[in-house]
Amino acid sequence: MNNNSPLKIAVLDDYQQVAFKFADWQAITSKAEVKVFHDHVADEKAVIERLLPFNIVCVMRERTPLTRNILSQLPNLKLIVSTGMRNASIDNHAVEELGITLKYTRYVENGAPEITWALLMAIARHIPQESNNFKNGWQTTVGTDFKGKTIGILGLGRVGSKIAAYAKAFDMNVIAWSQNLTEEKAAQAGAQLVSKETLFKDADFVTIHLVLSDRTRGIIGKEELQLMKPSAYFINTSRGPLVDEKALIEILQQKKIAGAALDVYDTEPLPLDHLFRKMDNVLGTSHIGYVTEDTYKVFYADTVKAIEDWMAV
Repeated sequence: MNNNSPLKIAVLDDYQQVAFKFADWQAITSKAEVKVFHDHVADEKAVIERLLPFNIVCVMRERTPLTRNILSQLPNLKLIVSTGMRNASIDNHAVEELGITLKYTRYVENGAPEITWALLMAIARHIPQESNNFKNGWQTTVGTDFKGKTIGILGLGRVGSKIAAYAKAFDMNVIAWSQNLTEEKAAQAGAQLVSKETLFKDADFVTIHLVLSDRTRGIIGKEELQLMKPSAYFINTSRGPLVDEKALIEILQQKKIAGAALDVYDTEPLPLDHLFRKMDNVLGTSHIGYVTEDTYKVFYADTVKAIEDWMAV
């Protein structure tokens, strides 16, 4: 793209201040002005004000939604580069209508199943509490075994299938459900297809791995959560809105399940006064499923390449 003034590029939501660490931006910074934002802005008016000068916006996953209202008020915006292979928080129709180019990066798939299993093990064996005990005293909890227990997986796609394989390695029984899952596909992943109701009744661990859409939003509500055993754990590393958050909070407050391990929430970053932060039966992390070295290397290197390719046209 030829222009008399230098291109202005915004890199959003670099919480860890690592955008320049995981990729070589020199080819870009020699030709354009690059501004990296380390803080998060949620208010639409503030987002528009921040992004107004920029020709290129680089977004990290779904941290900053780009709605039609925002996009329509950014006349300088010509290119959006999003990390990952899809981004539900970008209005694709508005992008197309406004003549903005949208490019995606590749994705490293091991991060999500690995954090899921890490959280599952940590909450079952009370790792956070016992780590604190190690520093301040000695053991106070009794852990839950995995061998012989049943894990219920909602969604047996790429991530769910990996979780099934991990569970098999720990000698667990694997049951699964999703709206389009067949007995054959479940068997291929080493799982038994059951009804949604049976999954929540029988599982010692329930973990969700579905894509968020209009069809799956709120797919887990009070009715499902009330079916769980008092000794069972609920794990969500997929998307917060898949679950009725108020219902989950109520179940946890009433101690009707053993606990929840969560990496995703309805609102992110999670407000400091949110109830999840105050509950002793919640193990929470800050949507770090994809926050790994290999993933970030791919994300930022591909972002730079996408910008270079666009500038060369």
